[in-house]
Amino acid sequence: MASSLLSAALLPSSSFGLHLRIPRTTSSKLRILSIHATNVELIADPPTPSSQRLSFGFQNVADTFWVNVQRAEGRPLSIGLNSPLHFGNSKLETLDNVAMRVELSNGCVGWGEVQVLPSVTDVSLEMALAKAQEVCNFLRRTPPATLSSVFNDVTGLLSPREFAPIRAGVEMALIDAVANSINVPLWRLFGGVTSTLTTGITVPILSPEEASILASKFCNQGFETLKLVVGKNFAAEIAAIEAIHAAQPCCSFMFDANEGYTPDEAIKFLEKLKDVGIVPLVFEQPVDRDDWKGLQEVSNVARMHGIPVAVDESCRSLTDVCKIIDENLVDAINIKLPKFGVLGALEIINLARKSGLILMVDSMAETRLGTGFAGHLAAGVGCFKYIVLDTPLLLAEDPVVGGYEASGAVYKFNNARGQGGFLNWNLLPCASQRPN
Repeated sequence: MASSLLSAALLPSSSFGLHLRIPRTTSSKLRILSIHATNVELIADPPTPSSQRLSFGFQNVADTFWVNVQRAEGRPLSIGLNSPLHFGNSKLETLDNVAMRVELSNGCVGWGEVQVLPSVTDVSLEMALAKAQEVCNFLRRTPPATLSSVFNDVTGLLSPREFAPIRAGVEMALIDAVANSINVPLWRLFGGVTSTLTTGITVPILSPEEASILASKFCNQGFETLKLVVGKNFAAEIAAIEAIHAAQPCCSFMFDANEGYTPDEAIKFLEKLKDVGIVPLVFEQPVDRDDWKGLQEVSNVARMHGIPVAVDESCRSLTDVCKIIDENLVDAINIKLPKFGVLGALEIINLARKSGLILMVDSMAETRLGTGFAGHLAAGVGCFKYIVLDTPLLLAEDPVVGGYEASGAVYKFNNARGQGGFLNWNLLPCASQRPN
């Protein structure tokens, strides 16, 4: 561990001095006492139990690791879906994202994914590729600096909210490269609470018979929590829910209305669930993102039924989170890295934990690069109650080599450094070679 921390703290200089004060014990941990132009002074802490030496402080690493980017590039990443995904009023049949690759001067590589969903994020694939190229050019020109300093520069280049998915992909790649450099898996870098997660899985909009068959298939594969998309056709949705419940009475439900209901419709939906004896784990985004009054009305009724309401589209910034907390609008928020970026998500997680909000983590439309990073983060911090990182299970193919192991609903994050997964980069077209 000491050698890893030493390498993370060395300044990019051809000469430096080290001043060490180390007790005569092999279990002492080195930490930075001070940094000067050509000196790194370290002090050894008293030994700690092995159970406490499993995680690395992300902020400490960000503040002390000097990043020197040698190569950086974004390329189109296109994958077909087994069945369409529905986001609000839009339907997605092909995943068209941007894969990010960052290589540091020490040879370590990091990977990230820019989620592109124009109907949700207002960023087209062309814009995402152009902005990714702009940031990559900047990173290659930037002199060595701490990871925190590089983060600040990237935020400056991609500050508008609509660029959050691009910022997330770049941040993922940088963090992954640094974790590879210090030989630490991401889940440990983010806190090391656990190395496994159990995910729910999404049942798309289908007829009652089709939904029942698909839900039974998922349950037989080990999934105990089913997320159903509602908010379009009240009667058909209730029929599908009843059919699934009859076929799989032991499964748990999460319902996501994707802003589809009016407050009255959402309340009617809750009352109908009560009539048929179904109490979901959570009811997500029941009304329009800007209908704060309606959201409060639905949440008040849901609380009487013991059902937490969660927000997704209504929670787009730290300001929204503060409003939700101050006005006690809902009980849970859905964290998606493309919506906030990695650093923004960590800030919101910290605030939510202090306030007692329930945390969800969800994917939008990503491969195992994006969901893998989100999974590592969720496992590391260990405070997410509801997890739905299922998009890769719905893809026609998996382009990621290595990475986390999926056994039904259980994801296992091993001790491979970084996130442990990568792409066959040479098989992806360069941005300039993308077909029209």
